[in-house]
Amino acid sequence: MNEEQGKSNINETIIKLEGLSKRFGYGDAASFALKNFDLEVKRGEFIMIMGPSGCGKTTLLNIIGLLDTATSGSYFLNDEPVNRISPRRQARLRAKKIGFIFQNFNLIPNLPIIENVALPLVYSGYHKTRRLIKASESLDRFNMKDKEYYLPFQLSGGQQQRAAIARAIVSHPEIILADEPTGNLDSKSSITVMDELKRIHSEGNTIIMVTHNPALTSYATRVINMLDGAIDTDIKTVKDSDLPVPIERKTPKKIFKSRKKTAKKSKKKGKK
Repeated sequence: MNEEQGKSNINETIIKLEGLSKRFGYGDAASFALKNFDLEVKRGEFIMIMGPSGCGKTTLLNIIGLLDTATSGSYFLNDEPVNRISPRRQARLRAKKIGFIFQNFNLIPNLPIIENVALPLVYSGYHKTRRLIKASESLDRFNMKDKEYYLPFQLSGGQQQRAAIARAIVSHPEIILADEPTGNLDSKSSITVMDELKRIHSEGNTIIMVTHNPALTSYATRVINMLDGAIDTDIKTVKDSDLPVPIERKTPKKIFKSRKKTAKKSKKKGKK
């Protein structure tokens, strides 16, 4: 890949929403969480979405994460119109391309932390041993290798959220969606979590985060304020050309192919 092609890939639009609306109820009782919403997200952006309660922030995040569907409008993920494909295909896209971080951690209480972190890999083609190895590596990034076989209730809130972030990135998704990830944490734990997200972003990951805390906007490359289901203000603090470069990672298929190549080379050497 030459330098110009690399620049083109870095600055490409990864998410595009056109005229998106989400309606609840019908007739006189109808209300809109989103109304004719347009948004383009470039690869490598760290977007903070702010606004008063009920303005549509979480609804927007759920639609982008394929956990909810819009009433009308179009959603393109890597130029693919995801609102026109089957729920099964949407589930595969979600497992492959999107990682989630929630305010309440959403860890399964009766599973050890390592198995919680390994869950997204069930849908990514890894067998169990490989899943646990990858989960262990992900936890090690957050200095939590010694907590692998703890249950969630045995960890502090900050440790649970770091485990949740490890789970979100274990399958190397292109997009991380975070819904108030520091909402239930003290200030010290919040800084730790945000520093981890900053490190993940520096590797070229696209992050979209909902927050009520204006102090956290210093971590963002773009800040969007929403009001009544629409964008009120949209401010970029970093040029597209200055966004971090994505790190190429091997998918399960690439790993399998590289292993086949290595095996073929070994056979050829053996014949010689």
